Amino acid sequence: MASPAATRPAPQDEPLVSIDGLSVDFATPRGTIHALRNIDLEVPRGKVLGLVGESGCGKSTLAYSLIGLLSENARIAGGAIRMDGHDLARLGPRAWRDLRGQRISMIFQDPMTALNPVTTIGRQMMDIQYRDPGTRAQKRARAIEFLEQVQLPDAASKLDVYPHQLSGGMRQRVCIAMALLTRPDLLIADEPTTALDATLEMQIVTLLRELQEKFGCSVLFVSHHLGTVAELCDEVAVMYAGEVVERGAVAEVFNAPRHPYTQALFDCDPARIRVATRHLPTIPGTLPDLRQPPRGCAFRARCGKAFARCEVEHPPLYPAAPGQDARCHLVDPAEDAS
Repeated sequence: MASPAATRPAPQDEPLVSIDGLSVDFATPRGTIHALRNIDLEVPRGKVLGLVGESGCGKSTLAYSLIGLLSENARIAGGAIRMDGHDLARLGPRAWRDLRGQRISMIFQDPMTALNPVTTIGRQMMDIQYRDPGTRAQKRARAIEFLEQVQLPDAASKLDVYPHQLSGGMRQRVCIAMALLTRPDLLIADEPTTALDATLEMQIVTLLRELQEKFGCSVLFVSHHLGTVAELCDEVAVMYAGEVVERGAVAEVFNAPRHPYTQALFDCDPARIRVATRHLPTIPGTLPDLRQPPRGCAFRARCGKAFARCEVEHPPLYPAAPGQDARCHLVDPAEDAS
């Protein structure tokens, strides 16, 4: 059977990655944490999918599941991650090494720690080309080419410096160049602008969009910043307590959110507040204990629209509008009929 790294199929109307019923557990001294529960999601081919939600909702766990970098105390408890006929959830370490860095690459959250501090930028960019044929000079030229692609000034000279000699924005551009160097099919960006100021954040988001369109790869963009998701993404999935609670096209979800949690997130976005105030709105309550997930709706205890059914029946993802789904009984057609 061909390895996942070698398979390059092509139907453009099929998703690049299909996540079917994915569940991930973490073993801890205080009990098993059910961090992801029955995730159903598709990463469209050649588009940008945004993944949003508050801290602890499972965004990064899902991202690390797609590149095989879960921690040692994690296990995939169920479901599948399908990419071109292969189930990535069942790959062994060797198969992941063949796939990672070729068909799937990642931009990590903190550019200050993502690079090796004791090795030059050039050495790191040439080392990741170890699978590729070519001389050292050819690999160096390729590294310069990709530093120029991310608009790093005087790219050739940057190969001989160490990470601490670059600013945070420059380091993040280096990380993007390294992630794109092997022309992956899927690029995972795990909150890549968190450590940057607002001006650099928008520069990086604009750069990511330009490069995605140029190279044609799919991007999974993990963020808690709604503005960057609206700017960059084609589709969005909203996560809460280890579940996808709403998904759809960015324009549809942002203009007409159907899940109460999504609506509450937008209400808390400072960019949407039109009247000056000293008190920013918040979502009352806290995330549920994922060692014992609630039987009904996970958001019920924090939801002002909850009713009796929410306490006893776990909602599936209902079709809320064309191309938009929401995990809420309020959008159940049967509820409307009653």
